[in-house]
Amino acid sequence: MNELHTFLRTRRSIRQFEQRPVPREMLERVFESATHAPSARNRQPWQMIVLTDRNPKITLAEAMVANFRLDLEKDHLPDKEIKIRLERTRRRILDAPVAVVLCLNSDLIDAQPNKKRQQAEQTMACQSVTLCGLQLMLAAHAEGLGSVWTCGPLFAPEAIRSALALPAAWTPLVLIFMGYPAETPDEKSLRPLDEVVTYLS
Repeated sequence: MNELHTFLRTRRSIRQFEQRPVPREMLERVFESATHAPSARNRQPWQMIVLTDRNPKITLAEAMVANFRLDLEKDHLPDKEIKIRLERTRRRILDAPVAVVLCLNSDLIDAQPNKKRQQAEQTMACQSVTLCGLQLMLAAHAEGLGSVWTCGPLFAPEAIRSALALPAAWTPLVLIFMGYPAETPDEKSLRPLDEVVTYLS
């Protein structure tokens, strides 16, 4: 039991990776474990788009950078700052051995008779995809891989869908980078338990 708790508590977000490929059989184990995540009504509304080759990563990077540039220009940031941020985004995508675009498949969301309940279905599906992503990262940790969760797709879903030729029903929600760690992050600073847990009696 203690070993399992230690495993869960030692996962860290990794942003620097060794430049060596991750074996396909290792990735298959990670993705298989990810699909065992819980989901509302067991609908499993996730789709995982895996990029390991350079060309599709370049396609993704250019689409996200172009979209990000428009947002930054609207914020009236200096050109120098825009270039720094865009290059950082590009390098994160290209330098990661594995990039996983985690999508919500709306074809797997149950139809409801009114707007309020339909919105709840949408939220439940997003929660399910999130659980899949967490399980994916824990499975990567079990294999000795590092990973990091990024939310860029929330700001550029259409650009990503178009660049990767995804079906209209697939909405990109998360971009997870994965590979062999090339850094050892410091221990996280956590809020005290009594600040985040409330027992009612």
